[in-house]
Amino acid sequence: MPLPENVDEFEKTLDRQAPDTSWPDGLKALWWEGAGDWQASHDIAEAMKGPVGSWIHAYLHRREGDRWNAGYWYNRAGRPYPEHSLQEEFREIVAYLLQE
Repeated sequence: MPLPENVDEFEKTLDRQAPDTSWPDGLKALWWEGAGDWQASHDIAEAMKGPVGSWIHAYLHRREGDRWNAGYWYNRAGRPYPEHSLQEEFREIVAYLLQE
């Protein structure tokens, strides 16, 4: 299956059994988070190298409520700690990944 065209299309896939195996790891990680499996998402993000993996990792720890750990990962990603909602950040990251 090709990549979704936008965030709304991505969110429509969340009722499936799993993300498409051809998707990049970042999108798979966010799919698992959106489908309610934080641990599967974290496992993927933790294995990712670079700023995008750190950003997803930060978001996950922010969702978890661990502000200190999230702050560490936002710093590694080169991003400020967000002031907007978790849902807005989720959509922001998905949109970013779909544009890559």
